[in-house]
Amino acid sequence: MKIIVMRHFLIFLTILCNIGWTQIEQPYPPLNLVSIPTAGTLPRGSFTLESLLITDGGVIPRLSVGFTDNFSFGVSFGVQNLIGGNKPTVNKTTPEVQIKYRVFDESEKMPALVYGLDTQGRGLYHAVDSITAIKDSIITLNRYDQKAWGMYMVMSKNWNMLGNLGLHAGVSKSLSENSDGDKDINVFFGIDKELNRSFSLLIEYDAALNDNLGEGDYALNDITFGKGKGYLNAGIRWAMSPNLMLEINFNDINQNTNSEYTNREIKVMYSESF
Repeated sequence: MKIIVMRHFLIFLTILCNIGWTQIEQPYPPLNLVSIPTAGTLPRGSFTLESLLITDGGVIPRLSVGFTDNFSFGVSFGVQNLIGGNKPTVNKTTPEVQIKYRVFDESEKMPALVYGLDTQGRGLYHAVDSITAIKDSIITLNRYDQKAWGMYMVMSKNWNMLGNLGLHAGVSKSLSENSDGDKDINVFFGIDKELNRSFSLLIEYDAALNDNLGEGDYALNDITFGKGKGYLNAGIRWAMSPNLMLEINFNDINQNTNSEYTNREIKVMYSESF
């Protein structure tokens, strides 16, 4: 299954590269890869509107604004079943928040360092009572399928190797999605590689150390999350015009969840200056 998924991904990548004869430079460094944050921030006086199309006709719109070259702020919210025949529902009544502050700029020898906050998780939001495997106790779940990063620190370093190659690594701590009893610090890392000025390849790994409790801990009977293997994701980003980028992502390639197939998502990003 993994070989078939990667084969389809490489075929799709080749097709996109062949049609991208007119190369358009990407308007700003990646703020995120598929999901993990980077040390990139929006340029001062710019904003980006992002729409992530997810499973079951859901969408997660996000607005981010660069107030300075080192500080950006964003808000987002999720709507499930926006497309389809089922009733649309909003994940939460309050929007989620994204804050980034770059403490150190990248130098020739040192990576850039960013402190951030991101309360937007991935997938469905669960706010239900659940019976645990321990003494049939009842806990109230308030979490996404994949927990939000919460507070995080990330470092990024870039090199020119036939196009930009970026390496990103960080740690995070969930602030509110801890009702399952797993409060561990999480780690993540990833790379982005320019194929040409218009196309970039994204690969990342989220260890999900704060979501790997198994049977005998706080295993949930009625809602299954990760299997403890973490999430391996990949994507391709295409600068279609100076202000518009399209991204196609392949999530959970290593099948950390019970999903039979790799989860596919589409992200559309529009940026502008003011």
